[in-house]
Amino acid sequence: MERDLFDEEHLLFRETVREFMTREVAPHHDQWEKDGIVPRDVWKMAGEVGMFGFSVPEEYGGAGIKDFRYNAVIVEELIGKGASGLGFSLHNDVMAPYLVDLTDDGQKQRWLPGFVSGELITAIAMTEPGAGSDLQGIRTTAVREGDHYVVNGQKTFITNGINADLVVVVAKTDPSAGARGVTLLVVERGMEGFGRGRNLDKIGMKAQDTAELFFENVRVPVANRLGPEDGQGFFQLMNNLPQERMSIAVAAVAAAETVLAETIEYCKNRQAFGRNLGSFQNTRFVLAELATETEIARHYVDKCVLALNAGTLTAVDAAKAKWWTTELQTKVIDRCLQLHGGYGYMMEYPVAKAWLDSRVQTIYGGTTEIMKEIIGRSFGF
Repeated sequence: MERDLFDEEHLLFRETVREFMTREVAPHHDQWEKDGIVPRDVWKMAGEVGMFGFSVPEEYGGAGIKDFRYNAVIVEELIGKGASGLGFSLHNDVMAPYLVDLTDDGQKQRWLPGFVSGELITAIAMTEPGAGSDLQGIRTTAVREGDHYVVNGQKTFITNGINADLVVVVAKTDPSAGARGVTLLVVERGMEGFGRGRNLDKIGMKAQDTAELFFENVRVPVANRLGPEDGQGFFQLMNNLPQERMSIAVAAVAAAETVLAETIEYCKNRQAFGRNLGSFQNTRFVLAELATETEIARHYVDKCVLALNAGTLTAVDAAKAKWWTTELQTKVIDRCLQLHGGYGYMMEYPVAKAWLDSRVQTIYGGTTEIMKEIIGRSFGF
């Protein structure tokens, strides 16, 4: 079925992104995998071609356009190049709503121009060693002392954690108030007591810097609080999580499509028992099943993107998209690897890296189990 999500301006933007990826990313990504991090200069180059901050108002350097289709283009092109090390989707899809919608004029002037240019790299610190999916279980605290909060605690698995200049930290300002005692504070590079631990050694996504963060009596100005009052952080997180989950779903379908296309070509050329792999009925049946499920997922996700743009995407719809597409991604890539045989286990073949990179998809942004719980609760049980 023909895909009709994008307009002409999105297709032109895709050409810009694809050219950037071909020139500035693809030739270097293998080295970044070995280094465990992407150089900061790449962020600035991406900013120069307009890849950040579409929803940022024009007076702060952005395009002033709230259209998630531009975000989707970038995610799809990153996936198409196997560029799992670039934390651009975290910056664009997750962080932008916080820094555009929850900031006052002064905060916008301080942070948004650098956000758009790529000079300020962003991260969000939710997960802790003892609290992942259960955000109400966080232990990081922020105690108000005059015009500052004193922040103490630890975060882990933080994407962009090494490179980040601005970190939105989820902290408890009133531990006795449950969900109503959580506040979001922006911690900036160089604040005394703010430290970074090791760049974590992951199964996949080797080029993406994922770190532990430490906060020891960090004095964060009240002027760095997101939102007009304490205690609203949990609800701000819940409001923005559907877009984060849509970003993950877009990536999942794009990854399934990319690996499936590569595998079809492999099966056309690979010989076994004097025949192409594709000539065996089992191969055709496997590919037929994967192609069907991937295309169905694609159309559901595209419809969710339009709903997100229209402001009608529900948390339940996003949860359905997130768990289904990420589980499908791992299934498609695993079965495609099987069709590659022993070569699929070799890192010189893209399917091997895609297999490693895919495993986290069913975990971060809310595990499959949490997504099913969100959907299940919607039935009123």
